[in-house]
Amino acid sequence: MLSSRRSRSRSRHTVKLVGLVGTLVLVAACTTGVAGSALPAGTVTAATGTSTGDPTGQITQPSVLPSQSSSGSSATAAPGTTSSGTGAPSAVPAGLEKFYSQKLSWGSCGDYATNASDLRIYASAALQCARMTVPMAYADPTGPTVQVALLRKVATDSSARIGSLLMNPGGPGVSGMSFVSQVAAYGIAKQLNQRFDLVGFDPRGIGSSIPLIQCQTDAQLDATRADPIRSETAAQVVQANDQSKTYINECLSATAAGGVDAKKFLANVGSRDVARDLDVTRAALGDNKLTYAGFSYGTRIGSVYAEEFPGNVRAMILDGAVDPDEDPATDSLNQVKGFQQAFIAYATSCAQQSTCPLGTDPQKATAVFQSLTRPLLDKPLPLADGRVLSYSDATLAVGNVLYDNANWPDLTTAVTALVNGNGAGLMAQADDYYGRTTAGKYTRKPDAFNAIRCVDGPRMTDPGDVTKLNAEEAAAAPFEDSGDPPANIPDVCAYWPVPPTLEPHILKVPGLPKVVVISTTGDPATPYAAGVHLAKQLGANLITYQGTRHTAYLTAGSKCVDAAGNAYLIDLTLPGTDAKCS
Repeated sequence: MLSSRRSRSRSRHTVKLVGLVGTLVLVAACTTGVAGSALPAGTVTAATGTSTGDPTGQITQPSVLPSQSSSGSSATAAPGTTSSGTGAPSAVPAGLEKFYSQKLSWGSCGDYATNASDLRIYASAALQCARMTVPMAYADPTGPTVQVALLRKVATDSSARIGSLLMNPGGPGVSGMSFVSQVAAYGIAKQLNQRFDLVGFDPRGIGSSIPLIQCQTDAQLDATRADPIRSETAAQVVQANDQSKTYINECLSATAAGGVDAKKFLANVGSRDVARDLDVTRAALGDNKLTYAGFSYGTRIGSVYAEEFPGNVRAMILDGAVDPDEDPATDSLNQVKGFQQAFIAYATSCAQQSTCPLGTDPQKATAVFQSLTRPLLDKPLPLADGRVLSYSDATLAVGNVLYDNANWPDLTTAVTALVNGNGAGLMAQADDYYGRTTAGKYTRKPDAFNAIRCVDGPRMTDPGDVTKLNAEEAAAAPFEDSGDPPANIPDVCAYWPVPPTLEPHILKVPGLPKVVVISTTGDPATPYAAGVHLAKQLGANLITYQGTRHTAYLTAGSKCVDAAGNAYLIDLTLPGTDAKCS
């Protein structure tokens, strides 16, 4: 997360979101040693002991979307009935009393849907939606306001209700409302939903919140994707940087069209602002303490909240962690290394099949893939819908699939089709990443991603440093290296029109209760070491999930991780200090 995922042939503003993007695939499997709780069947090694058994048991997503969650009631929970932790929350910040005390008006969710998929799920009577008002700038609480959209599935056992469980799936730019609606629809968090209202929120500027961060029109983004950035000549380098500046002007213009001062709004969409919104949400929901599960970029929201409001935390799971002390350049380099490792893991698995499109020698897979994709730099592949598969879309598509090893068969099919001159499979994966529908409509995830990460960290502007990083990333992830020479083409954040509001630093969280961090050994997007570092800074208990995918809790199909996470969130039962799930 929070990386431009640079490919020197890719637009500086066409970047890799890190989060649970696209259609949510939720499955179940594995185990961990959890003090004081029964262990399901599975395989685990942990500080508290060892258990063996059958680690599988997948729950597959239904092919037909249910019209209503099977987990029951849509009754309104009584505010103030939470038992979410002992003690009162921290005092309400001066000047914000009216925001903290506001009453939410819950109603049906249909009008909150931003795409056809959400519209089907949001039609469920079990879901309720509302908008919450917060200051555009917390330094100016009497000034303009914005609205944050919320979705909830009320706890099914009102007599044992603990409070609200707020969840964020990452990005930045991904809809938390959509994520929670799917979790509820497929019953994945059924045990949690007995005790908690499941609450998803669209952070300011995202999804159903008002106003939106917006940059390019659908047609403009189609054109951007079809025209990869090159660096073979000085003129191409100038053109690439000019495109970044044009993109920023498009962001200012399109965002202002939402009726706001675009620069002021974009200056206040960072994680510090979202964390403050999260505390207002906690209060508006009637919870004394926050119970939170954040995935990928959602871990940044969580860690900032923990630092801002340590005394307001009841329980927190941070899965797929971002290291708060890591600068964006290092984060980006580590991430491209992770994707290369995931590519090799995929190639190794694929090579066991005689029909593998990358061949039967994993050591040669990168070169084979380059031979398939680099020709697209000069001659994009025409598609049946009139578009073309560009080099940047082809490599982005592969990265999208590498988020989850369960999707590797889809990658084999798509690359096999490319060998035969058909780019439709890879284009479908690239479209999935962008949230493009078959009707040509986009979500605004990439725009929000850029706007948020550009105010969440320092910018690299020195030409020598930029060129050096581009060279290092090309060497670290050769499967997506175009072969063009490294050049002074910085990330779009180098030109961003408002200053950053967050800098890399070691967290200081006095008074924070014990929280849980989950990190996956083969996570391509948020490398395992980042989770180790975050757990150390928070004094958290770490669960290590051994696998090749991005995030694990409620998403990997791990009974092991899910059991440990549920026990912690519900009963505050901590996993072992070095719990491992496999």
